[in-house]
Amino acid sequence: MPPHRLALLAGLGLICAQSACAQALPQAADSYFVDAQADLEARLQVRPNTGRAKNVILFIGDGMGVSTLTAARIRQGQRAGQDGESTWTAMDRLPFSALVRTYAHDAQVSDSAPTATALTTGVKTRNDIIGLNQTVPLNDCPAARGGEVRTLFEQAEGLSMATGVVSTARITHATPAAVYAHTANRDWENDSELPAEARAAGCVDIARQLVEWPYDDGLEVAFGGGRAQFLPTTQADPEDAGTSGLRTDGRDLTQEWRTRHPDGTYIWNAEQFAALPAEGPVLGLFERDHMEFEDLRAQDPAGEPSLTEMTLAAIDRLEGDEGYVLMVEAGRIDHAHHLGAAALALDEAVELDRAVAAVMARVDLSDTLVVVTADHSHNLSIAGYPQRGNPILGVVVDVDGRVSEARDGHAYTTLSYANGPGAVTGPRPDPELSDTTALTYRQQSLVPLGSASHGGEDVAVRASGPWAHLFQGTIEQNLIYHVMAHALGWREPSQTTPPSR
Repeated sequence: MPPHRLALLAGLGLICAQSACAQALPQAADSYFVDAQADLEARLQVRPNTGRAKNVILFIGDGMGVSTLTAARIRQGQRAGQDGESTWTAMDRLPFSALVRTYAHDAQVSDSAPTATALTTGVKTRNDIIGLNQTVPLNDCPAARGGEVRTLFEQAEGLSMATGVVSTARITHATPAAVYAHTANRDWENDSELPAEARAAGCVDIARQLVEWPYDDGLEVAFGGGRAQFLPTTQADPEDAGTSGLRTDGRDLTQEWRTRHPDGTYIWNAEQFAALPAEGPVLGLFERDHMEFEDLRAQDPAGEPSLTEMTLAAIDRLEGDEGYVLMVEAGRIDHAHHLGAAALALDEAVELDRAVAAVMARVDLSDTLVVVTADHSHNLSIAGYPQRGNPILGVVVDVDGRVSEARDGHAYTTLSYANGPGAVTGPRPDPELSDTTALTYRQQSLVPLGSASHGGEDVAVRASGPWAHLFQGTIEQNLIYHVMAHALGWREPSQTTPPSR
């Protein structure tokens, strides 16, 4: 188009924008149109915060892909008696977002070890590797020496900031371990898992690395499961009758932690959690293995706090003049997906959203960067043509109120998995004959596997606070670390003061 025509059109547009020449749109009173206009006005008021962050809170929904976010949003709304499809979660309300590429250095689909390492250190590495760079092969203990990468939390401790980690998984599991551990195999959680050659080469298990963490005064808060990783085989578990620790070196690392932190408190049940002193470091190991699913937490014999309760308690202890860095992981979203149990997975994601809402109401966003993301996705699918308001865990009922049938004459559910334990090798069972909303129901899947696999598609990151506007477009997962470090004012984060050993 000639330049003079473009100029003319631009001028007409300016005139119309400055006058009432545009006709009233027929959809102007439509409820969706009105809501979108209000949403636009709210977004026009958002201004980037380029101040320095004093604190950073990183929420990780393990396995919380976009399909999980959508299904959990609907589940959350429906359980509250609302329209699930139009429900807004606390995560949805965060003003800045991006898509995140989650591949590992050596894998198209990642596990939690390299993805969590990307988030905490700013580099991609190999599957099953924690806190080491891309050059270190799996299980190669000698190669790990010199291949360590420093985490955001280790740098923070070097600057006298407070640090904490909260997880519903074992505290030695891959994602929380990426806060403090450096290991050539994520499974080396206690000494009994170390191969002989790794022991001979001087490798240290993940539980020991937490207790012996050499950075400043160590983690101020560590809440999660995994007591057995810290207790010897000769010591009975205080809660689970007939069980004991897993360590074969005879060491009680909970006692060693108390020796290292004489002003600290070790706890393992709800009563002790409620009675925590106001100050001092705390190690809370609330289960022998992973913590209970949120839906089953009330059945725990000794009781255990929720993710939201642990998160708020952690912030209480971390707040101070020097600032803090905190990771909060909803680890059991991933575990429920591996089981093919969508109900459990969605309710874990809903609990994570409660924690995000509680934090957003609690912190000062002028100096606190809040980041919510996932380490990787899962192969959960939302499919079919269910009518608005159809139970997200139910069989597909179409807009005419009829149960949809597949070619085999059976109904099918809105949620399913590409692979996992819900697959069968014979004729497909009719889900109408089962309670598909039950917590124990395993959604049907295509490929029979004992454990549903991770998904490789991009995940979301949402954020609010200083420099949150840098999360836009499509980004590499390891950029999230760099944004957090930049927000904290670490222009050259690799040159922060090394720890005293």
